Amino acid sequence: MTEQELRDDSALVALAATGSEHAFRTLYRAYVRPVYWLAHNLVGNDADAEDVTQETFLVAWRRLPGLELASDSLLPWLVTVCRFQAANRIRRQRRDRENTTAGLEDSIPATVDVAQQVVDAELVDLIADEVSGLSELDREIFRLCAAEGYAYQAAADELGVAHGVVRNRLSRIRTRLRSVLTESEST
Repeated sequence: MTEQELRDDSALVALAATGSEHAFRTLYRAYVRPVYWLAHNLVGNDADAEDVTQETFLVAWRRLPGLELASDSLLPWLVTVCRFQAANRIRRQRRDRENTTAGLEDSIPATVDVAQQVVDAELVDLIADEVSGLSELDREIFRLCAAEGYAYQAAADELGVAHGVVRNRLSRIRTRLRSVLTESEST
């Protein structure tokens, strides 16, 4: 490669398009700094600017075959590619932020109701105390159906009892718990 070819972007682009790593490396070294600073101005931070710069040169490597320069310099074309890569990154980050923020807003309450948490904890303790006073079979029925979501028949099969036994006992357990909760609300 002659000294003139090393200065002529058109010749370097043609050589890089045929797979010359040396020609591409020469173009990279010549333009990486201006592309990086443009990217930094567009995205606003070092890490994203580095990524946009690398994406720009990756696009350049892929598109060099068949690329015809409009001027003697590759820089105007690289600037255009860099602008598109930066815009894509900004859009992707904005979309990710919106999706993440929307998910957080749905899952995090705006305020914490401490009084309600105390009442809920007291109710859980009251229910746990009442269930602990049940027979072993009734405790198992409550655990399977109320806590673990088993259907009547599945709980009956698990416990080796009839479907009606599970249904009737669970109905009595619920009635008992409702009366205990009603009594606690009135006091």
